Amino acid sequence: MKVKVINRSAYDLPQYETAQAAGLDVRADLRESLVLGPLERALVPTGLYVEIPEGYEIQVRPRSGLAARHGISLVNAPGTIDPDYRGEIKVIVVNLSNEPFELRPGERIAQLVVARFERIEWEATDSLTPTDRGEGGFGSTGRK
Repeated sequence: MKVKVINRSAYDLPQYETAQAAGLDVRADLRESLVLGPLERALVPTGLYVEIPEGYEIQVRPRSGLAARHGISLVNAPGTIDPDYRGEIKVIVVNLSNEPFELRPGERIAQLVVARFERIEWEATDSLTPTDRGEGGFGSTGRK
């Protein structure tokens, strides 16, 4: 699939880091480092603008290495970039650790995953088809 992209960042376009990777690593388009204190968040620019084909979205997801090693994640994971959005892709990064974290220019901060989606049409009703699970949720199936 081809996706039109404008790259106004100082860095190469996002890339798949391995042959089987689902996500493309996206970089922080910063002029200088940004220090995030514990529980601080920042809207980080990427310098990328995309034209996503109709029926697709781009999901913005955390990078597992940053999360595991430094407690760095995304506030709205996964974030969604809709196919009609034409602004700059920005990433809402949060520091969930107890230590300050220095986000450096060009650092890989998130991954982008292209996904197909379906639109729904609501059908109002007074009842739903029963299931064995019923209304059980939030741990109702127990640990297995």
